Amino acid sequence: MAGKRKPKRSESRGSRSSGGRTPKARPSHGSSAVRARKTADGQAWELVHPRCARDRQEDVEEVRKMIDAGEIEIAIDELRWLLNGCSDFIDAHRLLGELAMADEDLALARGHFGYAYQLGMKALAQADPKGRLPYSVPANQSFHESGKGLVYCLLHLGKRAMAVDVADHLLSCDPSDPLGVRGIMNNE
Repeated sequence: MAGKRKPKRSESRGSRSSGGRTPKARPSHGSSAVRARKTADGQAWELVHPRCARDRQEDVEEVRKMIDAGEIEIAIDELRWLLNGCSDFIDAHRLLGELAMADEDLALARGHFGYAYQLGMKALAQADPKGRLPYSVPANQSFHESGKGLVYCLLHLGKRAMAVDVADHLLSCDPSDPLGVRGIMNNE
């Protein structure tokens, strides 16, 4: 049985007369919101990313290769395109936050990290506001990494009270502190 050929990205995107790409909306595939569900052992929660984000994981791997090759502007363009039609794509926001932080644009990094963090917190609040969302669950890792980035940005932007609040929430999600958030707070 022959499968459908996945269109190349160049086939699925429009182009502008100026030579750049214009993002073209992809069809919506199921719910576009991040949600939380119990882990298989029932002891904690894991984030369930929207289908549009799961469908774009292969594209994110290509973006990581672009970043490794030093093609930062192309990677940023690609990540922005991926967010078009899938704004709740935590991994893309985390990567854009990391790239902004590397460029020392802490306000932009805060925006991307903050959006990704809020998506995870909203999903957990709807499921179980006091629940655990451990970093050891792969689906939760970009949320925690975004939260850590947000704490760093807030501290360096002089917003310590906000950073403390985010750090406290992260530590309630995973008290083992696998990313060293306590250390960031203690060193600032």
